[in-house]
Amino acid sequence: MDVHVRCFAILRELSADSTQFALVDGASIDEAWDALAERYPALSPHRPYVRAARNGAYAAWEETLVNGDEVAFLPPVSGGETRTAIVEGPIDERAVEADLAGEGHGAVVTFVGRARNRSDDDREVLELEYEAYGPMAERVLDEIASEAAERWGASVGVVHRIGRVPIGEASVAIVCAAPHRDAAFQASRYVIEAIKERLPIWKRERFSDGSEWKRPGA
Repeated sequence: MDVHVRCFAILRELSADSTQFALVDGASIDEAWDALAERYPALSPHRPYVRAARNGAYAAWEETLVNGDEVAFLPPVSGGETRTAIVEGPIDERAVEADLAGEGHGAVVTFVGRARNRSDDDREVLELEYEAYGPMAERVLDEIASEAAERWGASVGVVHRIGRVPIGEASVAIVCAAPHRDAAFQASRYVIEAIKERLPIWKRERFSDGSEWKRPGA
């Protein structure tokens, strides 16, 4: 089947305004992105921040396409005030900082939650595992970042990792950039506390003799 793919702003500059692809019947929007990123590899690092649309309406990445569909890939809007993503694989917090912090931001606060090797009851932890209710987690994370951005006038970036996380690696990175330090610190604390209370992500600690699911926010 033939699918028309469009890109905008920085995505267009890294690829093309309009591209035609022949995909297998029943291919998803995610597979259309894969085809585009294979042709234009510079797009790949932007995937966590991109939203997809199908025939003029926002659409889920897993949505199935049909012949003649137009797919659009959209970078963040509203001046880049928020960046959120649920990812599998390592988090590059420096890349989030670079994407958010502008010349008008006198303060940049970065919080990184890492997998530690001891549990609260002092058992040795070999690794962590995170499971998410994907579509809901993406929406809630975006809501939390938007609330903090609006309340404190900050630019807010949040990336949360799912799947297995080795000891010492980041499970979540929160970057809040604002004109003054107080706003940046408060926005950061708001985001992490809201994640603990509202984000549908669950953590399992793995030990040498088994594993244990932890309460939300633990």
